Amino acid sequence: MLKQEAADGTRSFADPQFRADVLAGLARRPRAIPARWFYDRRGSELFEAITDLPEYYPTRTEIGILSRIGGDVRARVGAGRAVVEFGSGSSTKTPLLLGAIDPSAYVPIDISGDFLRQSSRALSAAFPDLLVLPFEADFMRPLALPRAIADAPKLGFFPGSTIGNMTPLMATDLLRAMRASLGEGAMLLIGMDRIKGADVLVPAYDDAAGVTAAFNLNLLERINRELAGTVPVDAFRHVARWNDDRARIEMHLQAQRDVDFTVDGRPFQMAAGETIHTENSHKYGARDARILLRAGGWTPVAEWTDPDGLFAVYLAEAQAERPAP
Repeated sequence: MLKQEAADGTRSFADPQFRADVLAGLARRPRAIPARWFYDRRGSELFEAITDLPEYYPTRTEIGILSRIGGDVRARVGAGRAVVEFGSGSSTKTPLLLGAIDPSAYVPIDISGDFLRQSSRALSAAFPDLLVLPFEADFMRPLALPRAIADAPKLGFFPGSTIGNMTPLMATDLLRAMRASLGEGAMLLIGMDRIKGADVLVPAYDDAAGVTAAFNLNLLERINRELAGTVPVDAFRHVARWNDDRARIEMHLQAQRDVDFTVDGRPFQMAAGETIHTENSHKYGARDARILLRAGGWTPVAEWTDPDGLFAVYLAEAQAERPAP
């Protein structure tokens, strides 16, 4: 970590990869910054607030599914697996799984260390007999998991349709990285949001209370704070769009006027109307989801959805790879 002085004179440590991604993203056309950098402490708190909004259906719908399928999941995965959760956040859905399957250990992985430790303490209190091993890391690449679970059968947990934040190519790479981290014979319980009308999708990412807007704009606040940025945050607005051709919601930060600013001492200019693309949320049909899982090295073995077909949860297994056909 390198120390930076922000515009207000405070000092902070900046992640070198955050710096590299922001500088490269602002220099390219169209401009884009990876969504994983939303999740500093403030961003993580704002996202948790988003999940409680009336417009944001994915969280409550997935919780409803998980509440209903616990016995079926246990029957399929068996007791004694080490649960490895990728991007655990506040772990609000995790107790539903842990309470259902009698795991041997729980390893939450998240890039936001403070938030990770806070949620891990809460989960340890709720499950005092469970070994909880928080792991601060970027799970986008294969990881060497804690030795304490090296010999345990593993169940990956990836709720929230976070897989939709990645392009199909990146999603496939992530699924393969998960397979490499968890090993052959592991299983994966993953949530995926379904394709539906823009009248439902757009409000879920552009709520009336402006919480998602604050979440998006917090990325600029983080750039100013950690990378000595001078971005005029009030000159930008949050934009959410449905891209039907790519079956995804896109989030952007749009300049409302011509702006000049610096990041890490480097100058940038943006014209009024120009955007920084900050997030995608891809939606999948049932067949699309199964193809994606197979491309990532996972064989689907079960699928559950809600009565309205808004969201789906899949269970897949890392079976031995075989040559075609």
